[in-house]
Parts: sequence; structure tokens; C-alpha cells
Amino acid sequence: MTGIIILIVLVLLGGFIVMTYNTLIAQIEATKNNQKQIDIQLDRRFKVFESLINVVKKYMDYEQTTLKDVVALRSQAEKAKASGDTQARINAEDQISKIASNINVVFEQYPDLKANQNALQLQEEIVNTENKLAYAKQSFNDSVEHYNATKKSFFTAMIVGIFRGKLDFDFAYWQLSADKVAQQEDYTVKL
Repeated sequence: MTGIIILIVLVLLGGFIVMTYNTLIAQIEATKNNQKQIDIQLDRRFKVFESLINVVKKYMDYEQTTLKDVVALRSQAEKAKASGDTQARINAEDQISKIASNINVVFEQYPDLKANQNALQLQEEIVNTENKLAYAKQSFNDSVEHYNATKKSFFTAMIVGIFRGKLDFDFAYWQLSADKVAQQEDYTVKL
């Protein structure tokens, strides 16, 4: 009888370990997928920047500096991504976001450019991409928070300790820029 109880306890314990392991693996994969969604939006943003700059070339000299800055920052971000330096990548991408937020100010200086339909569409596309990027960053940060909370819970932390190489990851949070946070906090519906 005691052997059966011990066997049942071992099966339940084994089942708990397997369920916890699988849950953490699913959370890790979901977090990595959310990181890939950020990558998609970052690539999209860069392509929209290139298109916008090609449209505005005849209107201003600003685009030469902007393109060089965006290309240099994009290169920094790609090198940081390849080397695994997440913080350097985040810093470079945040600087590109600052450039994107200044595009509207530059457009105001060129009335002909403001009236150009292609430029207006691309300008709107940059704003949309920045919004999608902010959403992707928030989704990633939420998945990191969920994973961290799960892996730190009492019994789960012991299982993470046993399978440290497979279950223990330190994901860096993507920070939303202060401007984006302020914009989200100050958002009002326009009628």
C-alpha cells in the first residue's frame, strides 16, 4: 500500500514537472515570437523611411542627413542584434524613433511637400508603423513580465533551477520612448 502511494506521488510530481516545463517553454517561445514581431515592424519602418526619403529628395536637403542617420543607426542595431547586445540595439532603434517623431516638424517647413500625396501617405505610414512598433514592444514586454512572474513562482523556480540551461532566460525589456508614453497618456478622442 505504501508503495502505491509513493508511486502515485511520484507520478503526480513527474506530471507537475512536465507541465511546468512545457508551460515555461511555451512562454519562452511566445516571448521570442513577440521579439520577431518587433523585428518585422523595425524592418517595415526602415523601408518606409527609405521610400519617404526618395519622395522628398527634390524638396529638401534634410533627407540626406536623415537617411545617413537612419542607415547608420540601422547598421548599429543590426550589429547589436547579431552580437546579442540587446541594450545597444534598443538604444539605436529608439534614436530612429526620435527621428521619426521629428518628420512632422520638417514637413511643416515645406508646403509643396505637405501637399504631395505620396509624401502624405508615407508620413502616415511612419506614424502607423511607430504605433504598431509601440504595440509590439508592449506585447513583448507583457510576455517577458508573464514569463518572469511564472519562473519566479515557488515551485516553478525549483524546476527552473533544475533545467537552468533550457528554462532560465533574461529577456531585456523594450522601452517605450518618453514621447510615446506621454502621447499614450495624453491621448484624447478627436470628434
